[in-house]
Amino acid sequence: MRNAPTILHLDMDAFFASVEQASKPSLRGKAVVVGGLGPRGVVATASYEARVFGVHSAMPMAQARRLAPNAAYLVPRFGVYRSISEQVMALLRELSPLVEPLSLDEAFVDLEAGGAARDEESARLAGVRLRADIRAVTGLTGSVGLAASKMLAKIASEQAKPDGLVLIEPGTERALLAPMSVRTLPGVGPATGDHLRRAGITTVGELAEAGEDELVRLLGKAHGHALYAMAQAHDERPVVAEREAKSVSVEDTYDVDIHDRVRVGLEVQRLADRCVRRLRGAGLSGRTIVLKVRRYDFSTLTRSETLRGPTDDPAVVREAVARLLDAVDTTGGVRLLGVGVSGLADYTQEDLFAQAAGERADVAAEEGKEGEAGRDGREAVVEPVEERTGSVERHWAAGHDVRHSAYGHGWVQGSGLGRVTVRFETPDSAPGRVRTFRTADPELEPADPLPLVSRTPEGAGGAEEVPGPQTSSVPASLPKSWSGTEGGAATSRP
Repeated sequence: MRNAPTILHLDMDAFFASVEQASKPSLRGKAVVVGGLGPRGVVATASYEARVFGVHSAMPMAQARRLAPNAAYLVPRFGVYRSISEQVMALLRELSPLVEPLSLDEAFVDLEAGGAARDEESARLAGVRLRADIRAVTGLTGSVGLAASKMLAKIASEQAKPDGLVLIEPGTERALLAPMSVRTLPGVGPATGDHLRRAGITTVGELAEAGEDELVRLLGKAHGHALYAMAQAHDERPVVAEREAKSVSVEDTYDVDIHDRVRVGLEVQRLADRCVRRLRGAGLSGRTIVLKVRRYDFSTLTRSETLRGPTDDPAVVREAVARLLDAVDTTGGVRLLGVGVSGLADYTQEDLFAQAAGERADVAAEEGKEGEAGRDGREAVVEPVEERTGSVERHWAAGHDVRHSAYGHGWVQGSGLGRVTVRFETPDSAPGRVRTFRTADPELEPADPLPLVSRTPEGAGGAEEVPGPQTSSVPASLPKSWSGTEGGAATSRP
């Protein structure tokens, strides 16, 4: 391990919900929950105001609604989140060439590799400037952890939340870890935690005292060795700039189980097309086609077929998943379907089973038509559905951007019974007025999201720290090696 805290971990604060609050003035300071809004939807992110009521990520949306009935419930806008994530990652890459993104809102940075820091003082200064730059460029806040290893840097950023910075001084790691729960360590989930608890081990200190042999006996060789090393604060994992993708996949969970075999087949074909679009977007091809089916009783079946060469041909993938589906019993209903491609390569090989050029053209014509909720900022509406009467019914996603010819830019508060409610406001405006329209109103259209920050404030790229909403000293419960927070309370909130 290093002798200086030059590994930085950044975690944006309640990222999806914070983006929505920043873009919607009427939601600032209020409970916001982002996720799937159907009966089987789950929470992707909850604002800190919503977490007060017990709402958290991965919670069933129905439970969240019971806990916080007055919160704003929005469908994700992944295109917007990706755009802002790219801005944040660009700031990280200005610090170092070694940036390891973990998700849209989280990444490790090796400050030493970029020359941004070599000791405690320079590492802290880099973290302070980074937080200020993120606020200046995006208007959002992020929490920073600094330590001599990836594991400890991530623990530090969790303690820094929200909107803070925590640095762990080298040499104090074991004393710091000892009183913490074993669940603090990566790789210790509910099952492992319960297993260790039954053996009388609940803290990291007790984990270290148990000894390596005992942990191997309890958890197996690989897991036991790894956990013992982490309990000793040993983590030699490097920051890896590029992570090679192992597969590309898409899946959908359905609000109501699908019983119609023909409908199941059509859904699988649609997923195959989406998967190929994502594959092509990444400049990849693949040899192994995978079908995932979760049935009504929650049993999950996975079937795969390996081709003779890598492909990104939608017709080939569609044929393969159709063959795989033929071998799956969907009697009783299907609640989830997924299609994936693995065995990735950056080239394609002509496949003997490719369909005629005319069919390929049909598939290509469909590309770009089908909306995947939240994939980009314009997809406030799914594809119009023509009723038998000839009228067109449009379905509007809560939280997505719209524009009215008379009232301007706004966002969807909700829709149903042939009506859609829109609040007209922009990131730079005061909270706006609410109006209701017919879902088929020709004057209402989906719109591109507006930028959160209309200009880049002076000082971005090296600004002094912008104070956060509150300032706090190190909590008394933390050891002195936690050298403080800046701009936010050091509470362990994700």
